Amino acid sequence: MYVKIKKGGVFIMSRVEMKMNAKKQISGKIGLMFVVSLIIGVVVGVLNLIPVVGSIAGSLLTFCFSLSLCIMYLKITREEDVEIKDAFSGFNNAVSAIILGILTGVYTFLWTLLFIIPGIIKAYSYSMGTYILADNPDMTASECIAKSCEIMKGHKMELFILHLSFIPWFLLCGITFGLAYIYVVPYMSATVANFYNSIKE
Repeated sequence: MYVKIKKGGVFIMSRVEMKMNAKKQISGKIGLMFVVSLIIGVVVGVLNLIPVVGSIAGSLLTFCFSLSLCIMYLKITREEDVEIKDAFSGFNNAVSAIILGILTGVYTFLWTLLFIIPGIIKAYSYSMGTYILADNPDMTASECIAKSCEIMKGHKMELFILHLSFIPWFLLCGITFGLAYIYVVPYMSATVANFYNSIKE
């Protein structure tokens, strides 16, 4: 493992360290996160079977579940206890989670209308918004987006490369007919949570 130095003399974790830490952090929690994923999949899947209203409800609940997962992975990376009931922790701040999800989607879409590249860049700028809301439940959705843009300055390419580093793992998922996702999704999610922990200050 090694550490590089951020501008201003603040230490941040390297990509290698983030991934190595993530492997240790998810050890013993793969089964729990798999059950959580099943719960979320079943709830959203059942709602999507209901025409129009169910699909809309499922989409809105997805934002709440996304917040729940961010809360859980932040707990995991900070060595805090996680439980099955945490799968619904995002519903404690459902309104902000939904507004954040909608605003992020709208802003990203509008930037994409200019061109694909600006849309991708902005998507990465907004990518830490849900983690910020998980850490700061009193912040508004707009504040979370603004804070995400702030902390992602100079780090968008780092996160992009971090995502690219998981391509071999997703190829493995294809080879194993999806079975590897049981490990890869928690591994990648914990790594991204470590990324957030590293840059959030």
